[in-house]
Amino acid sequence: MVNAQKYIDENETIRRVSRQEETVWINPDYLPVEVTDGLCQLVVSDEDIADAEARLTRFASFIRRCFPETEATGGLIESPLEDIPRMQQALEQAYGCTIPGRLMLKMDSHLAIAGSVKARGGIYEVLKHAEDLAIAAGKLTMEDDYAKLAEPEMKQFFGRYTVQVGSTGNLGMSIGIMSAALGFRVKVHMSADAKQWKKDLLRSHGVEVLEYTGDYSKAVAEGRRLSDADPMSYFVDDEKSVNLFLGYAVAAKRLKQQLDEQSITVDAAHPLVVYLPTGVGGAPGGIAYGLKRLFKNNVHCFLVEPTLCPSVLLGMATKQYEKANVRDFGLSGRTHADGLACAAPSGFVTRILGNLVSGDFTVEDARLYDDLRLLDSSEGKRIEPSSCAAFAGPRGLLTLEDSRRYCAEQGLTEEVLANSVQIAWATGGRLVPAEVWEQYLATVLD
Repeated sequence: MVNAQKYIDENETIRRVSRQEETVWINPDYLPVEVTDGLCQLVVSDEDIADAEARLTRFASFIRRCFPETEATGGLIESPLEDIPRMQQALEQAYGCTIPGRLMLKMDSHLAIAGSVKARGGIYEVLKHAEDLAIAAGKLTMEDDYAKLAEPEMKQFFGRYTVQVGSTGNLGMSIGIMSAALGFRVKVHMSADAKQWKKDLLRSHGVEVLEYTGDYSKAVAEGRRLSDADPMSYFVDDEKSVNLFLGYAVAAKRLKQQLDEQSITVDAAHPLVVYLPTGVGGAPGGIAYGLKRLFKNNVHCFLVEPTLCPSVLLGMATKQYEKANVRDFGLSGRTHADGLACAAPSGFVTRILGNLVSGDFTVEDARLYDDLRLLDSSEGKRIEPSSCAAFAGPRGLLTLEDSRRYCAEQGLTEEVLANSVQIAWATGGRLVPAEVWEQYLATVLD
């Protein structure tokens, strides 16, 4: 157990966090990419990311065959990048803030198949596991048309194996839906934070859902234990998985292509500022890592977490990493942002981002619903409450003293920020049932 009081006494930001106040933590260990390049590539190299991208391309014909909604993208799972100028104005009016540059929404909320950012890493890891098994058994080569994996014979082969994962919801959906499509037996261990409609959706795909009264960490630990006891079972470990991380990192090159298509330049005079809602850290960590590898010092990546569960912030700020649990700091960990309800962070991700991430904003649960309604009324777009955490970044960047200081230190002057692109990364929403949307839109918290 971490001596939380020591950090609360010594650090003003951690003190504010322990009081559940909206704040921003600026990473004191943030360094230029050229300083960290060699160290980072020892863990995850550019070649590793390229290999992951090639694997997703090999699986495109299988994905297109099993999921017709991917026909338009040729079997690639990708989301739109759209301007949201009316939301930008609505945020400025609602919060009395200034959001410079161009505000855009990266709509991983609308990714095919799983309807969340987890469709990147989760689906990638399942596909890699399937490829490994099939090649080892002599049933597949990398030169084959991977559409053959949809044949009954291959489903029967994969049916001998089990895939398991612990989840608050969205990762479980991506793992469950894709594993079931391949023919795997699937067990998703879900915490008390998981929404009922997500459990119901998984069960409709033939996935076995095991429910726990405890939090995310309990579901992960139990899932890992049961999987380790079965030699035919594979556990997708959101807290430690390099394969998940690689699936998320591929997003960077996809984003660059979209920026190029819209004639958007990213350089020192036209910086990119990205805000990533964060739970255990895997998805935002992989995306941030990929962005830094590609855009280097011209991209500034901020994480965003609920005030009730800022585990990654605490793990990085204290350098206690996975040992930092929000409950040690007097926080409940129970948040309406169910996808972000992870009481302790990934040690792997918090360490690898130690010099790369710019900082971490926190947001009250009530703001999630306020911003959900703002986005719906201004742009006609709907994303999950946890996705709306991303908007705390652009409205806080020039409002909070510490982030203003960061901008000054990094040369992000008013003139430079006027030419910037700020991206709120929406992490989930497409599969939300209509009746649940009505509940979200009607929810008002004190």
